[in-house]
Amino acid sequence: MKAEIHPDYHPVVFADANTGAMFLTRSTATSDRTVDWQGSTYPLIVVDVTSDSHPFWTGSSRRIDTAGQVEKFHRRYGVRPAP
Repeated sequence: MKAEIHPDYHPVVFADANTGAMFLTRSTATSDRTVDWQGSTYPLIVVDVTSDSHPFWTGSSRRIDTAGQVEKFHRRYGVRPAP
């Protein structure tokens, strides 16, 4: 790697804003906020979604009732006759 062209890659703690779960990883992101993590102080980055709160990873995704939506549309706007 060339010297002085890459950003500083350092340990950072990411916190989920919804669940409060935190994890330590390495990143080039910086922050003015800090947190004590296992005896050391690291920059803290608060994010909206992590694997702890994302519906795909938690299995809490919602199913959409498409048949009900189609019926609601037909009731509201009527059914067009086929040409």
